[in-house]
Amino acid sequence: MVQAQPRVGPVITWEPLPDDFKLPDDPVENIQQPPLAAALTDALGAARRIQPEMLIGSNFGLVVRIDGEVVVKAPDWFYVPRVNPFPSDVVRRSYTPHLEGDPVAVVMEFLSTEDNGELSLRSTKPYGKLYIYEQILQVPTYVIYDPAVAKLEVRCLEGGRYVPQQPNAQGYFWVPPLELFLGVWQGERLGQTLHWLRWWNADGNLLFWSSEQAEAERQRADRLADLLRAQGIDPDTVQ
Repeated sequence: MVQAQPRVGPVITWEPLPDDFKLPDDPVENIQQPPLAAALTDALGAARRIQPEMLIGSNFGLVVRIDGEVVVKAPDWFYVPRVNPFPSDVVRRSYTPHLEGDPVAVVMEFLSTEDNGELSLRSTKPYGKLYIYEQILQVPTYVIYDPAVAKLEVRCLEGGRYVPQQPNAQGYFWVPPLELFLGVWQGERLGQTLHWLRWWNADGNLLFWSSEQAEAERQRADRLADLLRAQGIDPDTVQ
């Protein structure tokens, strides 16, 4: 067991999840949530920004004990820079920060029509999400997104409290742990037209989804083939 340093308030410990602990199996609150999360991860993968030591997930349990009681929060998307090696023949059921690797660096919550406490500072059961992320897990960057109205909010931990961040001139927010901008982009992916969350690099270049990257590569190959044909060369014979 790894125990945190003494602090005023509740006793926080980082322990393995008991084998017989039943994780919450709540249904997804909004049909838009899974594709939003998947698109964020897909773009990072296509840009080769996901390394084996990282842990990125959605609706996956983050575990902590508060005054001896197991508390699990499952954000809609999260990022951990480095986790300890995990047996390949074992399915990871949850993640306990500090015990299993680095603290969680980014969490995102996508709002639904129900009030699920994304901005709640409730410090007693049921604990508010903002309270858990700010005071207990101490996640450096907390993102809240309402896809119904395309409203994006980013908060960064400063002096132990979340401070709302301001977007740049393009409306994008800087996410320090990933060294990327995050913003809203309207368009289609896999047959769905939504206000998506998307990444931009420090130079302001959009990180493509894998499907967009494949299309760009196809168009580049077609242009090269046309150029070769214009020079009287059959592109099919070029190795």
